[in-house]
Amino acid sequence: MTAALSLVHRVRPARSHGARAAAKPPLLILMHGVGSNERSLTTIADSFDERLVVLSVRSPLELGADSFGFFHVTFGNDGPVIVAAEAIDGWQRVGRFIGEAEVAYNADPQRVYVAGFSQGGIMSLAAMLTVPEKLAGAVCMSGRLLPEVLPFAADRSQLIGKPIMIVHGTLDDKLRIDYARSARDTLAPFGFDISYKEYPMRHQISPQTLADVSAWLTAQLDATERA
Repeated sequence: MTAALSLVHRVRPARSHGARAAAKPPLLILMHGVGSNERSLTTIADSFDERLVVLSVRSPLELGADSFGFFHVTFGNDGPVIVAAEAIDGWQRVGRFIGEAEVAYNADPQRVYVAGFSQGGIMSLAAMLTVPEKLAGAVCMSGRLLPEVLPFAADRSQLIGKPIMIVHGTLDDKLRIDYARSARDTLAPFGFDISYKEYPMRHQISPQTLADVSAWLTAQLDATERA
């Protein structure tokens, strides 16, 4: 674990060899859900392509003992209510960390990806909208699109064709499936290349979603190597 950059994180180095090794490896930044910590996603780091340097990041706000988030949120009958100022600061921190990590890990700037679960997925979509020039793709697992981020979106010319994957459970009782469908439909006019999948699961990362996300990321890497 290292705190040398602006966000504490854990590292799984790239494990490719020979022809698959790159002088500047691709980078994947993983972000956990609210109330969790960077360790929660280190358990899935080895599921991703061996070419990737994988960072599991701790979000900046301490919510309790070993409990962190990018912004405070409460859940009521009408859905989640957030502290918008914290969310704005959160995605700005993510944007800053992406640049730091690219330099610190000598990563290929054309192959930097973000992926997150729940609030981490929210931050992945926010980062793609606000700093698309720093990202090659984004994955949102059981998250949502914050309406608050839309006024901060980059020009559509920077977003067209950028790949996004959204996966969500139809039985999710924390963030309803409606949020995933709304994110897909709201992002489509921006010109993103959206992959979207629903699963009969609750608010979780299932073996199937993990396999599908991993395969999607590998396909993204393979496409960059053929280009």
